[in-house]
Amino acid sequence: MNNINERLDNLKLEIQKPEFLEGKGLSNEVNIRIFCYDAQDEMIVRHFTEQLIVDQSLDCHLIERNLYKVFLSICDEKRITDRAPQMEEKKGKDILLKKLQEFANNKSFVKKMQYDPHEPGDVLLLTGVGEVFPFMRIHSLLEALQPEFPDIPILVMYPGTYDGRFVRLFDKLEPNPYYRAFNIIGTDGSNHHVL
Repeated sequence: MNNINERLDNLKLEIQKPEFLEGKGLSNEVNIRIFCYDAQDEMIVRHFTEQLIVDQSLDCHLIERNLYKVFLSICDEKRITDRAPQMEEKKGKDILLKKLQEFANNKSFVKKMQYDPHEPGDVLLLTGVGEVFPFMRIHSLLEALQPEFPDIPILVMYPGTYDGRFVRLFDKLEPNPYYRAFNIIGTDGSNHHVL
């Protein structure tokens, strides 16, 4: 059962379970779960998450942070959004990327994503992972988020694969090591924590 709609239905059920919300069964690990999907299913996943966020019947409260929108907000604050095309033309795309990554670093992302107080039942939902590439990489952001969100689950909607050791965006790019997350729904549709 690798049908994306069935997997998303299973995800909706899983995120409402007390075991997920309380991080039970994770052997004292951080409560970070990754929902991997094929990038070609992006529009289905986006529609699903939009509906999920406004679903009043859920037994949890989703706090969405679209990483691309966070990135644009950081760029707007630093007043570089309008200057980026000229900077790329004058200095090249590599220099522009380096400058953008300096401004939009892990610390600035975490600062934009924070909120207080964290309530029981909250779930930090990270979307826009593919859109924000190459400006932010999820493996490094998750490391920075852990100390700031130790008391609520983090759910990452990830257009790629995660094998329990490496995240691989779009299932094509060079894999990056990340050891502290768990797959929430397997590609076969099963609910499990580690591949």
